Amino acid sequence: MTIPDRALLERNKLFRDISFESVEPILKDCQVTTLKSGATLLEVGQKNASLYLVLEGELRVYLHGQLTAHAVLGPGECVGELSLIDGESAAALVMAARDTRLLVVPHELVWTMVEHSNGIARNLLGILAGRIRNDNLLQVTTSVPSLEFEVSSNIDTLTGLHNKNWMGEAFRRMALRGEHSGEPLFLLVADIDRFRDLNAQYGRLAGDSILKGVARILAINLRPHDLLIYLGGDRFAVLLLGSSAEMAMNMAERLREAVAAPALRIGAAGTPQAAPAQHVTVSLGVAAVRHGGTLDVVLAAADAALQSAKTEGRNRVKMAA
Repeated sequence: MTIPDRALLERNKLFRDISFESVEPILKDCQVTTLKSGATLLEVGQKNASLYLVLEGELRVYLHGQLTAHAVLGPGECVGELSLIDGESAAALVMAARDTRLLVVPHELVWTMVEHSNGIARNLLGILAGRIRNDNLLQVTTSVPSLEFEVSSNIDTLTGLHNKNWMGEAFRRMALRGEHSGEPLFLLVADIDRFRDLNAQYGRLAGDSILKGVARILAINLRPHDLLIYLGGDRFAVLLLGSSAEMAMNMAERLREAVAAPALRIGAAGTPQAAPAQHVTVSLGVAAVRHGGTLDVVLAAADAALQSAKTEGRNRVKMAA
């Protein structure tokens, strides 16, 4: 541990009013890592096994489905304590607003410090209490009707997915992350084959069941950091960050195969079921997001590739030219 990092750690809330020398030997093997601007530290639903102490930089916390930062964390703060203590998955997205240096403390060392020092335990409890108090204050001072409106305007009630209204800001955020990290960004557009015919033949309730079934299959076959959006009608979109063109095509093919598997069929009873009946399939168009490209432009490119897949026989994947 360098002398400057030691000085930064001494000012961390976790070590307030305690002798840092008493815990320094426990921290000597902890690693310092740098999170690049726009990079993700924790994802919603991700398992977490470390406590992160901010040395320099800035982290921003986004609650699930929210586009504005719930909290901003700078030097002297820590993150990951709640999921570390309760053993549950992370409940928020944590990203670096600029290059951020962190000391990574594995969970077993956190508990060693707690057992070693009553002061550490007291400070950790104080940090948790402060987070809960701030969350409660936010709920009291925020207009409940406007929160309900925000959720209803961004979530499709049938599929449970974010909708196109939410997609614009999500696209902007992922494109910015890609520009900072140098990672490519791809858009997939999926369309259920012959959906109108299925609706006409089996009825609206069957059509709704198909939409929910396809949404569920797409969701469980994506990576945790991929974004799935319901565009309306029989169309879905996926934003893939950090994938090459080959990986994006492989993901699209994986989704196509998953939907076409026997688990999702439509039968005479009017609901998807595992019985001899008609398969549900999707066609997909894939497009790369160019530097500075807009959502409208990449959607048009993916749509053109999708129409090409339809023309060539459906139940297939095409990459935009």
